[in-house]
Amino acid sequence: MAHASDGRSLEFKLPDLGEGLTEAEIVRWLVEVGDVVAVDQPVVEVETAKAMVEVPCPYGGVVTARFGEEGTELPVGAPLVTVAVGDAAADVPVRGSGTSAATGTAESPAAETPAAERKAEGSGNVLVGYGTSEAPARRRRVRAGRQAATGASGRANGLVRGAEPVDGPVPVISPLVRRLARQHDLDLRELTGSGPDGLILRADVEYALRAAAAQGGRTAAQEAGTGRTQDAASSASAPGSAGSRPDGTRVPLKGVRGAVADKLSRSRREIPDATCWVDADATELMRARTAMNASGGPRISLVALLARICTAALARFPELNATVDTEAREIVRLDRVHLGFAAQTDRGLVVPVVRDAHARDAESLTAEFARLTEAARAGRLTPGELTGGTFTLNNYGVFGVDGSTPIINHPEAAMLGVGRIVPKPWVHEGELAVRQVVQLSLTFDHRVCDGGTAGGFLRYVADCVEQPAVLLRTL
Repeated sequence: MAHASDGRSLEFKLPDLGEGLTEAEIVRWLVEVGDVVAVDQPVVEVETAKAMVEVPCPYGGVVTARFGEEGTELPVGAPLVTVAVGDAAADVPVRGSGTSAATGTAESPAAETPAAERKAEGSGNVLVGYGTSEAPARRRRVRAGRQAATGASGRANGLVRGAEPVDGPVPVISPLVRRLARQHDLDLRELTGSGPDGLILRADVEYALRAAAAQGGRTAAQEAGTGRTQDAASSASAPGSAGSRPDGTRVPLKGVRGAVADKLSRSRREIPDATCWVDADATELMRARTAMNASGGPRISLVALLARICTAALARFPELNATVDTEAREIVRLDRVHLGFAAQTDRGLVVPVVRDAHARDAESLTAEFARLTEAARAGRLTPGELTGGTFTLNNYGVFGVDGSTPIINHPEAAMLGVGRIVPKPWVHEGELAVRQVVQLSLTFDHRVCDGGTAGGFLRYVADCVEQPAVLLRTL
């Protein structure tokens, strides 16, 4: 992720932050040009579609350049900072001091160790796919229509230029891009990529396909070369004209909001979902929780009890702890329950994942829910804490609503929704009484099971809510 650009300075590039993330937005620079930085000192705070991340630089020296302003979105592999090290740092003025960077003072990490030794030692960074090794950076998707901001390309931005068929190898790295083009009979040789050195990205293929579908008579290659220019002209046309876009505030679908939009759209597009629901008397569950919390031990949360019920139900109905391998046409039933739960934050909806929820008791679940919720609200969740779920619990009752038909968190097979628990008239032991009632809903992938299995799962959950002693038989 870094290389010596002229033998005297090192260029540090945006690292692969893991979990398939392709770009990140600069939120806040933590250093200025002229600052002295130590090995593994954070230099910039970025926001991905998963979380906020402070990115440490694996080199010590003096910052000589920064790439991208705050708010700029950069693809993985784009330059972040250039750092002068060793003898080169002696010629760079240090910000806020009258001395050079290599005067031997204690605040100058560049002067402590020769550059060659620091390069050999490397750094202790832990982010996926980057460090001081010379492994090539993986090229990732550049979002169409945004400034590439690499500072090294002759392309003014990341837009697709006029298509010029190539005679040599097609500049495509990603097998996903090749497969997408092959599935839609799109000739990649007719496209000019918007990535570094003309690399064809998934965004280029998707845009060409959308353009072809919209225009009908025009080829995907023609639209890739001209469609974006037409969009720009359309946006500049007079209000009320046939080509003008409607007035109003435009909010970019990026970051968490963009990731949610992509995932929910894919779920609706790929999963044939169905929903069933039932009302349950939660009075005894609430009493059980009160008794547990009166014992003097750690307090138990309601969502932890619901999670414990979920894991017990999945043990009885493992069909719902599954995913579908569409290419192999197989249902993959999973042995472990990694329970996701929907959490609303200032940055949008996120779904942290409790690992091995089936092996945790109510006390452990309560502590893990609290930890992940706090991290979600602070924007400190790691990509690993936001992926890998096998089943999701959605407590939308906190919003004061009774019911919902949740969208399955792709690629999972089901989601349990829990509404608010409120006093309602209920027939209890043959008499009308006021009880604490909750509506439970289950949205499931109809490919993995039929209504009988889904109904059995939901009925078991409702029985545990109404009579918590039922759960004891499964412990």
